[in-house]
Amino acid sequence: MRKTLPVSVAIGVLAAAVATGQAESRKGSAAWSPLDSPRVHVWADRGSEPASGKLPSIRVSLDGTVDYRAAGARASRPSNTPGPGGYTVVIELKDAKVDPLANTTKFPPAFPRPNVKKVLENDRVLIWDYSWAPGMPTPMHYHDKDVVVTYLEDGALRSTDPDGQAVINEHYFGFTKLNSRGRVHTEELIKGKGRAIIVELK
Repeated sequence: MRKTLPVSVAIGVLAAAVATGQAESRKGSAAWSPLDSPRVHVWADRGSEPASGKLPSIRVSLDGTVDYRAAGARASRPSNTPGPGGYTVVIELKDAKVDPLANTTKFPPAFPRPNVKKVLENDRVLIWDYSWAPGMPTPMHYHDKDVVVTYLEDGALRSTDPDGQAVINEHYFGFTKLNSRGRVHTEELIKGKGRAIIVELK
C-alpha cells in the first residue's frame, strides 16, 4: 500500500529541498583575493587547493559549517568538487602568535554578545557565528584580537565609532576579509541580510 505523507511533513520536505537548491545555486563572491599576513594565509578552495596539513587550518563552508584541522592532520585529497557557493574558505594559521591587546576602554569585548553562537574555541582561535538584524545595532564593543570574517549573506553594515564617525561596509555571500585588532565600534544592518563566521586569532 502506498503511504502518503501528512501535508505538514510534505510541505517541510519541499521547503528544505527548495532551500538546498537555492544554497547550491548561489555563487560565492569573487570580489576578494587571497589574504596573507604574518599570522594567516587565507584563500578560496574550489576543490583543488586544500591546506597542506603542515599548519593548523580552518575550513569555512559557505553553508556556515566549520572544520578545524590540527597541524599534522592528513590533508584532504583534492576532490575537484567545490563546496556550497563554489568554494570553501581555507584559513591556514601560521606560527606567529601575539597576545591580545589589553582592553583599556570602557566597552565589552566583541565576544560574547546577545544572540551569538559559539562554534569552536582552542588555544589558537575563537570562532563564532553571528547574524545582524535590521534595527538592532550591536553593543559598542572592543576588538582585542585580529579576526578573519567570512560573510554568508549580501548586505551592508554601518560601523560607528564612539565619536559618532560612521562608515558603510558592503558585504557579499562568501566575501572574506581580515580585520585588525584595536577597534571600537557598533554595527547596524542597513541593507539586505547579515550573517558571518568570525574567526578570532589568539
